[in-house]
Amino acid sequence: QVQLVESGGGSVQAGGSLRLSCAASGSTASRKSMGWFRQGPGKQREGVAGIYTGGDRTYYADSVKGRFTISQDNAKNTVYLQMNSLKPDDTAMYYCAAASSPLYYWDLLLASKYNYWGQGTQVTVSS
Repeated sequence: QVQLVESGGGSVQAGGSLRLSCAASGSTASRKSMGWFRQGPGKQREGVAGIYTGGDRTYYADSVKGRFTISQDNAKNTVYLQMNSLKPDDTAMYYCAAASSPLYYWDLLLASKYNYWGQGTQVTVSS
C-alpha cells in the first residue's frame, strides 16, 4: 500500500509560481513511477507531468512544458511539481499519483497506469 499526501496549493496571480509537494509513505516497490495530474472545473482529469523514480526520466504535457518541472527527493520520499509562469488555465485540483510499474514517455501521463492517488491540492490562478 502507498499513501500520498499533497501540499503547496493556493491562490496566486497569473505569472506567479507555486511548488507542490507529494509526500509518499508505504511500499517503495509500489512507487516506480510518480505523476501529477489535474482536473479543472468542468474538465476531465489530465496528466501534467510524470517521473520514473528509478532514473529521473520525466515527461510533460505540452501545455506545461517549459513552465513546470517535476523532481524527486528519494531521501524524503517526496515528489515536487515546480510551477512557474502560471496562467488562469492552470486553475485546477492537482493530484499526485504512484504507479507500481516503471512508466516511460507518454504512459507517465495516463491516469489508468497509476495505482495510488492522493486527495489533491487546489491551485487557483487569477488574472
